[in-house]
Amino acid sequence: MTYEQDAKTLELPWPFTGREDELDLVRRSLTAGRHGIVVTGPVGYGKTRLATEAVRGTDCTRAAGTPETRQIPFAAFAHLLPERVTLHRAMQLLSGVRMLLVDDAHLLDDASAALVHQLAVHGRTRLLVVATDGAPVPGAISRLWTGELLPRLALEPLPAEETAPLLAAGAGGPLEPLTANRLHRLCQGDLRLLRDLLGALRDGGLLTRVDGTDERAWRGPVPVTPTVRERIAPALDRIAPDERETLHRLAFAEPLPLPMDAVDLGILERLEYDALIRIDDHGGVHLAHPLLGPALRATAGKLRARRLAGTPDRCDAALAAEQAALLRRIEQADVRPLATPVGEWLAADGAAVPAGYAAARARFARLRGELREAAAWAREGLRGAADDAPCRTELALAAAQSGEVTTPGEAEVNGAVAVWAAAARGDLDRALAAVDADTAYDVGRAYDADTAYDADCAYDAVRLGAPERATGRLRGVFAEHADALARGDGPALDRAAERLQERGFLLFAAEAHAQAVRAHRDPRAARTSRTRAVALARRCQSARTPALSGLAFGELTARQRQIVTLAAAGLSNRQIAEQLTLSVRTVGNHLYSAYARLGAGDRAALPWLVEQPA
Repeated sequence: MTYEQDAKTLELPWPFTGREDELDLVRRSLTAGRHGIVVTGPVGYGKTRLATEAVRGTDCTRAAGTPETRQIPFAAFAHLLPERVTLHRAMQLLSGVRMLLVDDAHLLDDASAALVHQLAVHGRTRLLVVATDGAPVPGAISRLWTGELLPRLALEPLPAEETAPLLAAGAGGPLEPLTANRLHRLCQGDLRLLRDLLGALRDGGLLTRVDGTDERAWRGPVPVTPTVRERIAPALDRIAPDERETLHRLAFAEPLPLPMDAVDLGILERLEYDALIRIDDHGGVHLAHPLLGPALRATAGKLRARRLAGTPDRCDAALAAEQAALLRRIEQADVRPLATPVGEWLAADGAAVPAGYAAARARFARLRGELREAAAWAREGLRGAADDAPCRTELALAAAQSGEVTTPGEAEVNGAVAVWAAAARGDLDRALAAVDADTAYDVGRAYDADTAYDADCAYDAVRLGAPERATGRLRGVFAEHADALARGDGPALDRAAERLQERGFLLFAAEAHAQAVRAHRDPRAARTSRTRAVALARRCQSARTPALSGLAFGELTARQRQIVTLAAAGLSNRQIAEQLTLSVRTVGNHLYSAYARLGAGDRAALPWLVEQPA
């Protein structure tokens, strides 16, 4: 794999993406008959942006706390109240405000906090209050939810699948999944830090284009920006030299845990008390935050780094153990998330990843439905072994199950690839013929560089809607799926999908739910299955398989289907508006909603979605 430099500049502001459920909840809390809601979360989780989107287009009055004015009475409401006022008079003056957004409520002066509390008690003003977790909050504000005056929405970190579109928008194009995962892991839900790091990567020319794709990748050390320094200041600014030395030893020991007996116990106790380290169940010592180690290594200086860095082969045994664990889980038909820090560290550092390990990571990701991540790991293996058959196979399978069409025979290195290459072309007869040609199926069979890779074909027949071709060749939940499909039993297909999801097979679960939609006789059960299938399919990184065809399209309203069909045919928003006698803005709004439901980022995916049979 080779990389090309990309010099595109960061475009601001970033679009609001993800948080659709939270946005809907906040908006519903501000409708007539409701008193409002409190939104809390750690620094950088996007609380203010969520609140801003929720009140966009409404007649909303705003107030905000600041650190500098915490001792000034009613400072947050200075633009709404006269210079000197009592709480009673302030209530009278604000009685006409129908909706009030209070940002940074944890920084409010006591008088402003009391005013917000009294407005909540009075109940005539709908309140949207935003506060930061982990910071001291005035008692009048915390009693909004502890006293059950207002419901509280505690924001969770933005999931990786919802962070990816945000990163793509900020980077000017999609990021390679290993890069997106690395940024998500380093930032732990802090979108402010995420934005800062991505800006530094772009401004520093550290994002490179992956050869043969439109994706961008990042390898190498973390850029030490002012925001990064602020986040690691508690570690960098420690006065005691022995504590700082211990933190640097831990940073250079990563990704392997440092045994407790390797450092002074008293120092470890102080660092653990300050929440800078954590101790695992096996006695290993780790830095508490994923950003801390990379940042400490990046700021260590050349001489200290040379003294503390280990030999290049120090990770070999741990890497082999991770590979064995991945293959064992595949053999057990269990692909739930598995910690693999060593391989991720090697890839992030730009070091060579052995082809066998990369192929195992790729297969594990593909079975989970993470197709773009599977392709990325396969490319990592091919960087050092361009002819590695398992990596080439995984790359071809990820491409085919993402709907990439190849000419017959191209890259069909074994039966599994032949099946999905034909399915991507819409040639199901040829795909099922390839299934029949392969009789060596074992869902848990591992492989190495010397083993032919023709696994999974019998279950492929089930995924393609022909369970009779897999009779007697499956076991466990895969056999349950095949049996339910052969009987046309919708509820049994849903149960099989739930079991597949429990074991981490998200794409297989989505397909089973999609097959249940067609098998159900009860329309309500069919709608439920469709909703579950669409939700799972969105997490599968643009998977495009026959079982999912037309599934998301059926989620749209009649007007959305009409507009999406025209957009897929190449018409502009203005042309669609003229044809349907709508405003251009209405067309744009319908398309935006349709993209969210379809899991599509833009018009490029629409032709495939529309052309599939409903």
